[in-house]
Amino acid sequence: MTPDEAKPLWSGRFEGPLDPRIRAFTASLDLDKRIALHDVRGSIAHARMLGRQKIIAPDESAKIVGALEKIAAEIGDGSFVWSAAAEDVHSAIEQALMERIGAIGGKLHTARSRNDQVALDLRLLVVELLDDLDRATKSLALALVERADAEVDTVLPGYTHLQRAQPVSLAHHLLAHIEALRRDRARIAEARDRAAVSPLGAGALAGVPYPIDPASVAKELGLARTFRNSIDAVADRDFIADFTYASALSAVHASRLAEELVLWTSAEFAFAELSDQHATGSSIMPQKKNADVAELVRGRAGRIIGDLVAVLTTLKGLPLAYDGDLQEQRVPLYDAAATAPALEALALVIGGLRFDRDAMKRATEKGMLGATDLADHLARSGVPFREAHEIVGRIVRERLAAAQDLAGLTLDELRRHDPRFTASALEEITMQRSLAARASPGGTAPERVRAALEETRRILRG
Repeated sequence: MTPDEAKPLWSGRFEGPLDPRIRAFTASLDLDKRIALHDVRGSIAHARMLGRQKIIAPDESAKIVGALEKIAAEIGDGSFVWSAAAEDVHSAIEQALMERIGAIGGKLHTARSRNDQVALDLRLLVVELLDDLDRATKSLALALVERADAEVDTVLPGYTHLQRAQPVSLAHHLLAHIEALRRDRARIAEARDRAAVSPLGAGALAGVPYPIDPASVAKELGLARTFRNSIDAVADRDFIADFTYASALSAVHASRLAEELVLWTSAEFAFAELSDQHATGSSIMPQKKNADVAELVRGRAGRIIGDLVAVLTTLKGLPLAYDGDLQEQRVPLYDAAATAPALEALALVIGGLRFDRDAMKRATEKGMLGATDLADHLARSGVPFREAHEIVGRIVRERLAAAQDLAGLTLDELRRHDPRFTASALEEITMQRSLAARASPGGTAPERVRAALEETRRILRG
């Protein structure tokens, strides 16, 4: 390559070369190798369109496409030699193209600006990352479904304020996490739809003076639509914000599940035990079995939230159209992709988890989990619920003062507080009866849980 060919596209405006220290500060080659294949894909589609539209000669288009396909293969197998003089992946690929086919390679930039080129590369990457995130989210949901299938009749305390509240089915609890993941997948699908827009043809910001066909380029790249406004096309980074938001919220949902794994596998709860394949030990304490994966998932959520804040903060003060600040969004974008592997790792942990059903059952038999059932018993007899609530509250206070729970209650003791209690009250506070009673839509009754499991399984596998 001649010295002139190695110069940046904009070098004609300037008398001397860029200060090497400034070049080092502005360069993004190492960072952006992640989008190199997307850049070549976009260039191939652009070159074909230039040939079809007779903007360049068809044989020139074919020659450019052939060289780019070889470059893509080399990038894919790791044999591509990156020019040390290139400021970014775009110029590195263009330099390699011109080295191979000469000045014809310079025609690739006809009817295209670096602004719409970069916007296209990032959109193609985001579509790919959203697909990865969706697969990982589905993988975690399926792992939860598989575990829930055998736990419909497993009873454990449900918690509010991290205090034992009411008995619930373990399967029902696991399905609650799946509901959050289903919402995540819906968000991911919406974000993907908004990202799948081709900005190629917008030029720097005002469009281009050539008879281009943006729709054919979008179709070849698998993008659903083309831009409607050339200024917005190069300025828009909502799709990056969408991805980092979807990624951050998925990470938050995974973090909540991970927090429960940390709690449930502790000796204080002892509701579950981690597989030896999915836990770590201590360098000094031989007895330790640590939920490191869950803790790392929990910690990663904070990092991804930071990525979202970084993206939004960069965008908030930018005038239209393209500004160099947008280059800084690539770091949080690339980092936010770390949610998908976190979800996949968590799915493995869920698959290997051993639930201690006896420990969960013991936790429901001690305490006051049947208190609401007693209040409901009176309410079904016509007692206003607020009055029933107060009556049962006095029973609870008395039992706690005597260091007792509801397990040893007798009908006489209940009637001493209110004669409207009937013999069935004592049966209604058993855990299985309590579960079965909550057969309202979305409730924890086994019949409802089995139906919810079937629906969820059908949706995930459909």
